[in-house]
Parts: sequence; C-alpha cells; structure tokens
Amino acid sequence: MKKIYLYLSVALFAIPATAQTPEDITDDISEAAQAVMELAEADATAAQAISPWKGDGNTSINLSQTSLSNWNAGGDPSIAVNAAFNYELDYKKGKHLWTNRLELAYGINNTASNGTRKTNDKIYFSSNYGYLLASKLYISATATFNTQFAKGYDYAVSSTDYTSTFMAPGYLSGGIGLTYAPTAWLTLIVSPATYRATFVCDDKLSLAGAFSVTPGKRLLNEFGANIRAEVNTTIWKKLSLYTRLDFYSNYLDKPQNIDVNWDIQLNYALTSWLTANLQVNMIYDDNILFGATDDTPGSPRLQIKEVLGIGLQANF
Repeated sequence: MKKIYLYLSVALFAIPATAQTPEDITDDISEAAQAVMELAEADATAAQAISPWKGDGNTSINLSQTSLSNWNAGGDPSIAVNAAFNYELDYKKGKHLWTNRLELAYGINNTASNGTRKTNDKIYFSSNYGYLLASKLYISATATFNTQFAKGYDYAVSSTDYTSTFMAPGYLSGGIGLTYAPTAWLTLIVSPATYRATFVCDDKLSLAGAFSVTPGKRLLNEFGANIRAEVNTTIWKKLSLYTRLDFYSNYLDKPQNIDVNWDIQLNYALTSWLTANLQVNMIYDDNILFGATDDTPGSPRLQIKEVLGIGLQANF
C-alpha cells in the first residue's frame, strides 16, 4: 500500500509540468492511475512468487551388467540395479520453520550362481517443526520413521531364513527440544525427551524376540534423549554432501549404551544427467545382536553399508 501511495504521488506531481488544459490534465490523471494499477499488479505478482516453501530433490538409477561366454578367466554373469529417491520440502516464514525429508532406496543383484539378492533397502522420513526463540534457535518437535521394503537375509548363514522384513523392524520416534540452525547448511536438533517405538510386525521374528522385543510381542517402547546433526552443502562445484548423524540414549535401560546412526551421501555431477554417487550408512544399536546361538545371546556390532555407483540422475 505504501508503494501505491508513492507511485501515485510521483505521477500526480509530474502532471502540472506537462498538462496544459483541463482535458489534458484529465487524460494525464487517467494514464497515471492506469500506470499505478499496473505497478501494483506487478508488485502483487512478485510477492506471490516469493513462497515460504522450498523443495529440492533427486532420483537416480545405477545399472551394471556382465555377460560371459567361454570366458577363460572365469566369473559369473550378473545384473545389478540400484535406485534411490531423495526429497526435501521446507517451510520458513516469520518465526516458523518446518523441515521434511524423504529417502527411498532399493537395490538388487542377480548372478547365475546365487540368483537374485537384495543389496540396498531403505525407507526413511523425518519432520521437524520449530518456533523461533532467539537468533537461529528454535523450540522444536521432531518425528522420524524408518523401515525397509522387503525381506532381508544374512546370506553367510542362510539364503532362505530371513532376518528382517517390512516393519520388522520399523522405528518411529517423536521428541521435543531445541533446534539450532546457525547456517543454511548446518542444523543441530537436541531432543532430551524422545519416545522411540520399535515394531516387529512379523510372527516369526516376533516369536524369536528379534530386535529385543519380548518373544511374542510386536512392540518395544523406549524413552530417552536424541541428538541429530545434519549437514547439506556443496563442497566443491558439482560435488554435494548430505550427512546425518544421530545419537540416542534410552533412559529406561542402559542409558550409557548409545545407539549411533550415521548416513553419508555424496553426489558428483559428471554431466547434467550422469552422476557418480556414494552412500555410506553406519549403525550401532545395542538392541540388534549378532552371533547368537543356543548357548550365547550374541552381541551388538558396528554395521556398515556402502553403495557406490554411476548412473542416471534427475534433479528437481
């Protein structure tokens, strides 16, 4: 409104310098009013173009194939496919900040000797809402969910006896605390009051007491503290980095045993459509045990997954 008054004042001030008759003055006033309306419409259009929402993401697919015929050096014909989808949708206006991230990934490898085996599997979603308290500091509520699409196997032990599947495990957490965003590329979320639910929605795994649920039960409840650090930046020209590091301590059981989940995603744009990418995920969870036998309960171990590929990528 202030801009409209300014446009009108300038237009009317200029009229006496050019107008000679009442008719001329009337025409000039009409032209000035029309110019003011056009400027006001342009301002309204520009204001609408500046949206508090910002979306950014990419989808990629990596393919590899090996075919052998009478090959003296030996080998195994194979086909490998790995697909990924990442998307962020953020809202920032006034004192309100709302960030959302979705990550989907799935990969398979097929060889003549072993058949089809899963190599990558992820469903992850996070949402964090903050209300500004001071410069860069928000009081916030955060929620995360993650699981997998299909059954997983420990092929070193058995290719028929699965060890995980969709919603077994499934993790859902929600907490309140503070969010600190000192720069556009760094976010730190501290939630001293966080509830985490571990779901085992599979009869076989539930009866086995997998993922520390009581045998026959489908839910493990935990309450503790969570700290998450996120970095999303361009390191050098076409090389981008997203990394997320989570720490969780369960107040109700062995709070000194910290669960750690570290995701690293590196993307290098070779061309506008061809990208080299590296995904690394490291997990240490006190509730996931390895090496269990009839005589020993097993123990937690550091889990590491690495996926490296070159393939097609579309950014949006």
